[in-house]
Amino acid sequence: MKLHLKNGRYLDVRTMTVKSGSVCTEGGIFTYVGNEPPEDNYDRVIDLNGNLVIPGFCNAHTHSPMVFLRSFAEDLPLDKWLTEAVFPHEAKLTPEDNYTLTKLAVAEYVSNGITSCFDMYYYPEAMAKAFSETGFRCVFCGALNNFSESIEKLEEYYLKFNNYHPLISYKLGFHAEYTTSLELMKGVAGLAHKYNAPVWCHNSETKSETEECIARYGMTPTEIMDSIGMFEYGGGGYHCIYLCEEDFNIFARHNMTVVTNPCSNLKLSSGIADLTEACRRGINLAIGTDGAASNNSLDMFKEMYLCTALQKLKYSDAAAMPAESVLKAAFTGGARALEINSGAIETGKLADFAVIDMRRPCMQPENNIVKNLVFGGSRDIVRMTAVGGKILYENGGFFIGEDTEKLYADCAAICKRIFTK
Repeated sequence: MKLHLKNGRYLDVRTMTVKSGSVCTEGGIFTYVGNEPPEDNYDRVIDLNGNLVIPGFCNAHTHSPMVFLRSFAEDLPLDKWLTEAVFPHEAKLTPEDNYTLTKLAVAEYVSNGITSCFDMYYYPEAMAKAFSETGFRCVFCGALNNFSESIEKLEEYYLKFNNYHPLISYKLGFHAEYTTSLELMKGVAGLAHKYNAPVWCHNSETKSETEECIARYGMTPTEIMDSIGMFEYGGGGYHCIYLCEEDFNIFARHNMTVVTNPCSNLKLSSGIADLTEACRRGINLAIGTDGAASNNSLDMFKEMYLCTALQKLKYSDAAAMPAESVLKAAFTGGARALEINSGAIETGKLADFAVIDMRRPCMQPENNIVKNLVFGGSRDIVRMTAVGGKILYENGGFFIGEDTEKLYADCAAICKRIFTK
């Protein structure tokens, strides 16, 4: 679809400034950004009336089907949350369940201005079908551990989903060190070397996880993985709360990414990641919501606010982690982690964007729009979301190929079946 968004403004992420002008798309990419768009026949011309175009958020760590556990497993520490509430009910999910639940997650993503996600979960065939049918962009990460899947299955998925659909791709990965044997981790490292590929996993999410790894191997999770050649081609970790000096060195040396998930980490009382130190060392930073079971919403505005607020608290410094750094992580940092050509409103980039309603009360007065996106923004200000130039959400309406009322009912039926068994 050829779109012309006129009479608006757009966020220039290179300078972190707001500029006036038009934004045009065709063939899934931005074809023009500036003051004087070329005359052309567009499928749709949208008068923004001063509203703001921003890059779509890259949600860099998700478990989409876990929306079924939203507000179910509450007030538990991570170990009990996983073993007593999450794992037993996840075991009852079917591929068909994950297909339906993924579509519910997509509806929530697009209503929050999210245009891509980095997802780790089971039954990726069903999920890939749901993502591609709704028009949403997803990069999968392997979920291998001691209890499910195998090195052979991981390689099969890697080859299959990197040639499945333009909106779908796949990265090597496993759940975490504490759920994955050294033998399996060595197998993942072998695939990384075979395909010159990055590797991703949950890393140093809790203090006990990190201490137990040191007790097993005499090394932190990052150090043991690095010792077997896991990160020769990059990759990164989710959460990364308890990184030591050498862990940061490893991340920097291998051009890895720290993906932070502050809402989930606070809710599960896991801790506060040292994002300031990561940025000081030039380590790429991305932001994710984690799953709805531990958040409980898939809202990047909440994550951004906590990213900056918690660093200010951690360092007793109101200047720590400025809003511009947070926006960079949510846009370009996430795109770099996912290895997709998005994260900026620029000619040639993927036309993944959101339109911010500047007439909402929380966006007025316009003292500093860039700062206010982080400190005052919310899902309430998202007017439109498009992936590859295709509008999936506009003015409260969903265009993902689903009757949302039926979708809600289908998801409720899944929960009823699982929780009453």
